[in-house]
Amino acid sequence: MLKRFIKKPRALAAAAVLGLGAIGFAGQALADPNHSAPQGGAWTIENGEFKVAPRVDDHAPIGVMGEHRHKPGDLMLSYRFMRMWMEDNLIGKDEVDPAGIAANVPNIFFGNAPFPTGVAPNLRIVPINMMMDMHMFGAMYGLTDRVTLMGMLPYVEKSMEHLTFLGPRGTNLRGAFTTKSKGIGDISGTASIGLIDREAPDAEMHVDLLLGLSAPTGSTSKSDEVLTPIGTRPTTRLPYPMQIGSGTWDFLPGVTYTQREGDISWGGQWRGTVRLENSNDDGYSLGDKHMGTAWAAYRWAPWISSSLRVMAQTMEKIDGFDPLIVAPVQTANPNFQGGERVDLLLGVNLIAREDAGHLCGHRLALEAGMPVYQNLNGPQLSTDWTFTVGWQKTLGDC
Repeated sequence: MLKRFIKKPRALAAAAVLGLGAIGFAGQALADPNHSAPQGGAWTIENGEFKVAPRVDDHAPIGVMGEHRHKPGDLMLSYRFMRMWMEDNLIGKDEVDPAGIAANVPNIFFGNAPFPTGVAPNLRIVPINMMMDMHMFGAMYGLTDRVTLMGMLPYVEKSMEHLTFLGPRGTNLRGAFTTKSKGIGDISGTASIGLIDREAPDAEMHVDLLLGLSAPTGSTSKSDEVLTPIGTRPTTRLPYPMQIGSGTWDFLPGVTYTQREGDISWGGQWRGTVRLENSNDDGYSLGDKHMGTAWAAYRWAPWISSSLRVMAQTMEKIDGFDPLIVAPVQTANPNFQGGERVDLLLGVNLIAREDAGHLCGHRLALEAGMPVYQNLNGPQLSTDWTFTVGWQKTLGDC
């Protein structure tokens, strides 16, 4: 994996930008003692040391990552549980039922694959729903006033239910089956670099640059038992959406803007995922991904705030193909991946205050949402809803 990374000039260039950018900004921050302190509550002095009394709205909605920085030496630990439920197939913006897919959508492997996949002119297996759970373990460390480092370790679980149609054509059902996969996903590290910090009594504004790198630690070779149109149940490599990782080194750039005036806060973020390799060891690379989001929040009391957020994302099709992913199902077609989606989300942030004893500073946050627009390279399962709950704690902040 490391040798493949070293041979790629795009990967080396991204790593150089990440390292030099972080070192350069760190050096500038260390040389500038008058630089504003990073985001984080009301500063006080206790026993000659700086302490911070956390504000509940110091952080963005829990679904936004890497949107704040920490003061030097601060360590924040976090855990997020994220669930996505997908149901109903779309071609572009139009819904299509499983029988319509089986009757009308061509099988790209027709005539080019062994029996029974190669004898079916149209798709014979259609996914009808999918659930993805992600357990995200994270840590953030304040390197300097201007640079915070972040690491993320995901554990992913997926399940997808399918309908199998009888024989090489027609809309008679053979049966149903479910495939599952799970494992550690792609690990990432990111530097959040402060570009602008402005603070005034009961107000602040920050602009940060994000430079990250994702390593291909997630599996791209998961397999499970499937039901074929002729009734057999072989174990085969699962299609692309059921794999856990990308298989490539990826560059993770981003920019974050946050501002607060009294009890009202708002912000925006752009983040990208740029594949640094033309293909992984299995012969393909996932499409580049771009996400833009904006939110506003209101602090109702020192311990609670609520938020409204809109998120838009786009993902390109898969480039290349895995020769072991061959089946008369839409998820095996590299062209039936990616698309555009806009979500609307509601969130709540909670924080334990000084009177909570040892729980002081522990954060609990929730966010739930659903798409208001989807345009998919389909047929493809559409997203129905998403939900995130998370815990965060900066050690020593209370």
